[in-house]
Amino acid sequence: MGKCDQCIVREFSALKALNKDELVKLADCKTSYTVKKGDIIFEEGDTLDGIFCIKDGVCKLTKLSSNGKDQIVKLVTKGELLGQRSLISEEPANLGAVALEDMQVCFVPKSQVMEFFNVNNKFSLNMMKNVCHDLKEADNVLVNLAQKSVKERLAATLLYLHDAFGINEDESLKIQLSRDEISSIIGTATESCIRLLSDFNKNGWIELNGKKIILKDKKELRKLAE
Repeated sequence: MGKCDQCIVREFSALKALNKDELVKLADCKTSYTVKKGDIIFEEGDTLDGIFCIKDGVCKLTKLSSNGKDQIVKLVTKGELLGQRSLISEEPANLGAVALEDMQVCFVPKSQVMEFFNVNNKFSLNMMKNVCHDLKEADNVLVNLAQKSVKERLAATLLYLHDAFGINEDESLKIQLSRDEISSIIGTATESCIRLLSDFNKNGWIELNGKKIILKDKKELRKLAE
């Protein structure tokens, strides 16, 4: 696999603070591999002995709820690092990570990350900022779950999938989530989610084509989401 100093993906994460020598060290110790769609990168409760840098693809971060259903906490895409919170807190992974599509991932061992952490202030600061940003996002998710109706959350989620991950040539959302996964993001039963999608379809806000979803009236969806 390519060299870290030529990898554009590092520009999106704490890794952008590393100097040329450090990038050479990074390239020497990392392991690159492909994760197939549906494969588990790590499970909740695993002890992580490093961080994962996503070079390509999207994965979902999930938390097992008390009723045994996976709650999707966040979708993560290329340029982001997985496992940094676990590394800093020295606790087992709080979330599980599963590939939503085929992914290219690089794994960097803990010993190397901690060396950068101890000698490169900018790197450690960037990493802390990322963790703080994740916490802020988690706060927002909590507030949305508490204060928005399921209908409003569905509209917001569809727009997020559109804005963050884009569309295919046929204008359908690039990230194809199952009805189960969408219901897990908005925090409702799968049946309610199916019913709501059908209502949105009838209202002309979206068009359903098998698993594909096309956003027809983004203006109306935004009004609803806000």
